Amino acid sequence: MHWTRNALAYVPKGQHTMVAAALRQAFQQPDHATARTALLHVAEMMRARGPKLADFIIDSEADVLAYMTFPSQHRTKLHSTNPLERLNKEVKRRADIVGIFPNEDSIVRLIGAVLLEANDDWQLQHRYMQIEGMAELNTGPGNDHLLDATPQAA
Repeated sequence: MHWTRNALAYVPKGQHTMVAAALRQAFQQPDHATARTALLHVAEMMRARGPKLADFIIDSEADVLAYMTFPSQHRTKLHSTNPLERLNKEVKRRADIVGIFPNEDSIVRLIGAVLLEANDDWQLQHRYMQIEGMAELNTGPGNDHLLDATPQAA
């Protein structure tokens, strides 16, 4: 959403609907390779009308499509920053309640406690990401180094 909004800033308002539809098509692809091809095709298609938009798409395609390298069952959870925003809101709420902190250590303790509480809550009550899908990450192509339990010499 934010990336699309940033991309639309590079084109005139009259073209927003067309450009947004083209960008949306790239994100609806079933896998990373197809999505990357579609996004780069949109960039080349837009080069004549908006070279800055094409450069923006090409420069950011690796970052914006990174979530597609994960198993498909996790993608809906990874493409959104809502859980992170909710956590940040809770940290801010707790900090506002305290008001003034006597030193930096007290801030670290409060934020650490909030983060530990959120971590415990997710581990005990929620299955945000299924373990089976995470196992696919370790056994996927190019991830053989993740299965090696022996530490690498530096």
